[in-house]
Amino acid sequence: MTKNSKKTSASFIFIASTILIAAASRLFPHIPNFTPIAAMALFGGVYFSDKRLAIVLPLIAMILSDIAIQLIYGWGFHDTIIYVYVAFILTSFIGIMLRTKVGLLSVASGSIISSILFFIITNFGVWAASGFQLGINGLNATYLLGIPFFAPTLIGDLFFNGILFGSFYWLFSKTYKIA
Repeated sequence: MTKNSKKTSASFIFIASTILIAAASRLFPHIPNFTPIAAMALFGGVYFSDKRLAIVLPLIAMILSDIAIQLIYGWGFHDTIIYVYVAFILTSFIGIMLRTKVGLLSVASGSIISSILFFIITNFGVWAASGFQLGINGLNATYLLGIPFFAPTLIGDLFFNGILFGSFYWLFSKTYKIA
């Protein structure tokens, strides 16, 4: 096995394992919306070389953790889950777009953009699940009521992206001298 194939195998195992561990962390008590959801998608999007894997593997980890949450707590699946998955998949695409320029600024920017995207899409989903009550005023009210949940989402996304991307860089820059 060549050094390059060892690097590929080791990085694939690390990326997949890290995403699974992040997904499993959702099972433990946490601040609402302070989760590794967007970090899993962004990280997978950046580091899985196959674009299909970059979307599918983090999504499978997300679905498995939702199944576990449903079985343990009874609320893993809900009326707006499809909107969560759409935001998750779009975050994977953001990661794919960041592949060529991974750095502190690009990861932080991707994290912030994914937080905003998640806020917009999932709150729209809450309004849609209500039957579009009160028209545009209902949508505005939904976004206003969602504001308290945005800060933990943003802070959680930045925190978990820092951990995932930082640990990958720390491990593989020392092992394989990544420039």
